[in-house]
Amino acid sequence: MTARRLGWAGVALGAIAWYVTLPPLLVRTPVPSVLIALVAVGAGVAATREGDAQICRAAILVGISGGIGAIVATKSGEANLEKVFVWSALFAAALRFATPLLFAALGGIMSERSGVINIGLEGMMLMGAFFGIFGADISDSWVIGLLIGLAAGGVLGFLHAVFSIALRADQVVSGVGINFLAAGITGYVFIAHYGDQGTPGSVPNVPQVNLPFIKETGFFGEAIGSANLLTWVALLLVPLMALFLYRTAAGLRLRSVGEKPRAADSVGIPVLRTRYLAVVTSGCLAGLGGVYLSVGLVHSFNQGMTAGRGFIALAVVIFGGWRPYGALAGAVLFGFSSAVAQRLPAFSDSLAVLFQALPYVLVLIVVAGLIGRSRPPASIGVPYVKE
Repeated sequence: MTARRLGWAGVALGAIAWYVTLPPLLVRTPVPSVLIALVAVGAGVAATREGDAQICRAAILVGISGGIGAIVATKSGEANLEKVFVWSALFAAALRFATPLLFAALGGIMSERSGVINIGLEGMMLMGAFFGIFGADISDSWVIGLLIGLAAGGVLGFLHAVFSIALRADQVVSGVGINFLAAGITGYVFIAHYGDQGTPGSVPNVPQVNLPFIKETGFFGEAIGSANLLTWVALLLVPLMALFLYRTAAGLRLRSVGEKPRAADSVGIPVLRTRYLAVVTSGCLAGLGGVYLSVGLVHSFNQGMTAGRGFIALAVVIFGGWRPYGALAGAVLFGFSSAVAQRLPAFSDSLAVLFQALPYVLVLIVVAGLIGRSRPPASIGVPYVKE
């Protein structure tokens, strides 16, 4: 058995160790779970000896977490567990929370695959969130609002591109400046237009899409039988972006610009134009994630409502190895942690508040490389000077 298989086996066993103590199995003694968790940790250690340190970290972390989770679950009441761990409802909530992260992460992949770091995803999401609901309000159309929010994110993406590509400014500093600029613009216009009243409740919302045949099929019906239109758009974008990046000439040119811009330029690929298009597209996608937040999920706007989701999206990009399907997995993971936290008041309010920090803890774990280190594009963050 290879080191990688050992590591993934450890990850699976760590998850199983926790799962068996939850509904519907509800094993009420922690002994089997602790033994399974120890085997998971052992598989991670064995993977290290075989030379795969990355998957080892994941196996050890999941094994320890699974064991601790199992102990906590066995000491909890069955009624509380059954209230929290309704898997279909958790999966549906995870998709809702994952949708804005997925839009922003796909935008981050576009930008960073071209070689431009986009720390400004947070600000682009915030611009999309405000101008999306503002556009929907003044036009009385969620479609117009969606287009305005998308354009607002694209404008910030263009501004970030000008500073990062044309002026060759530090891309991290430019992205941070974009975030502050977005907070100032949205806060000012929000107060100037809505004052203390807030956004009206009559703003048109992005509709839900009901799947009539699936909706009546138990678990799948409750999980995906009814979902927001933008959730389906985000899920559809994953295979489309993967197809674009790895199966089209344009995607190959984009990736070559992020890896070897000098070589790409030598064969006639317009490096600067490609990067401009990628960063503007990144802003549009992040803006679309913001539109989902305000017009699709919350149905209102509050200052700073993105609440760090743009930074979590950056962690999702790293977690996914700058690949669309990896970003989908990371977004669902972070979405699931938020969904569990939302339902934890069934145990206690204080535990729920504490668990709200889990997505940010996961960010630290991902950035620190405990889940696994992926190789970023070779020329990411390096301004290109045409000779």
